[in-house]
Amino acid sequence: MEERTNNPAARLYRSMYLIRRVEEEIIRLYPTDKIKSPVHLSIGQEAVSAAVCDHLEPTDILFGTYRGHALYLAKGGNVPRMMAELYGKVDGCARGKAGSMHLVDPSVGMMGTSAVVATGISNAVGAALALKMQKSKAIVVCFFGEGSTDEGAWHESMNFASLKKLPILFVCENNFFAIYSHVKDRLAGPGLQARSEAYGIPAEHVEDHEPMKLHERAGAALAAVRRGEGPRFIECMTYRWRDHVGPTEDRIHKYRPDAELDAKIENDNLKIVGSLLPDELRKLIEAEEEKRIADAIAFAEASTFPEDREIYDHVFAN
Repeated sequence: MEERTNNPAARLYRSMYLIRRVEEEIIRLYPTDKIKSPVHLSIGQEAVSAAVCDHLEPTDILFGTYRGHALYLAKGGNVPRMMAELYGKVDGCARGKAGSMHLVDPSVGMMGTSAVVATGISNAVGAALALKMQKSKAIVVCFFGEGSTDEGAWHESMNFASLKKLPILFVCENNFFAIYSHVKDRLAGPGLQARSEAYGIPAEHVEDHEPMKLHERAGAALAAVRRGEGPRFIECMTYRWRDHVGPTEDRIHKYRPDAELDAKIENDNLKIVGSLLPDELRKLIEAEEEKRIADAIAFAEASTFPEDREIYDHVFAN
């Protein structure tokens, strides 16, 4: 597609629109019980995955969290196989065994998402060490929420990555809340950028509603990692619109002001990027992605469930 080479705003819009509409379809389908796993949605946060992954090569490796749909789709994941995975079907990217929370697809460099907070960070650092030892040109990108920085694994991983000058970009999706606990109630000291710099890792802080700036800064950070200059850290301010887990609204919990959420929805990053495109191009992208999503859902519906004997497959290495 022409926009892939000469229009970063069009590439971002396509990726963000795909993520948004796939997750809106998940919301629509979830009450039918066709989706067989819990879901953690990235609606409102699409710009982070789209901006970072636009710079990645097919051979680059990703690690993420249970809020992983956006990451998988932005990296070029197979939409039909992802939908089939959510349905628990045999044609899913993990043959129906991973579901939403543990998306994995090595064919696109998606090495897995984890439901345990911060566990992917140390795995990502191990992968980066392996790539360096192999003298590979590939790099690792590790996505995590700001809640992960409360864990010792984050500190140990940052220190080791800096010490060994590993080819890894740490991407913190700071959506302010670890479930319903605000970051101001958990984070002492000067903040995550300063914490990262204390480990000798160059770090940046990019505000929400600056998707094109994030795209630019992510590109610069990844270029430095590719040049062998060691790890980089970007704190990406963002905001989820839906509940921590599941497809529903969460206003009943009253842990964040309705006015705050309304303001984030009004200043939608998808609209911000879309406004940079000619109407004709924007509508073409939307039409193409709508067809792709409809085809993916039809694929998932037509797929079958795994046979019972498959419960014994992929348990141990042969």
